[in-house]
Amino acid sequence: MRKLGLRQLREGQKGNIVAIAAEGELGRRIRDMGLIPGTEVEVVGRAPLRDPVALRLFGVTLALRNREADYITVEVNA
Repeated sequence: MRKLGLRQLREGQKGNIVAIAAEGELGRRIRDMGLIPGTEVEVVGRAPLRDPVALRLFGVTLALRNREADYITVEVNA
């Protein structure tokens, strides 16, 4: 399977989180939102200027800034 940064996924594409590179307060905040290794995420939309990105996980939609998404590596689902 291919590994990409979360920011690189297209709308409608799904992937499983494999790594979070953020540390400290940002890393804790990302994990507190449920973005942890093994979690499946789907990109459901983007703002008109492509930032932030809307993600769906656990049946919930959340928005994540691109600079935060850059810390997350996903394995793309076929």
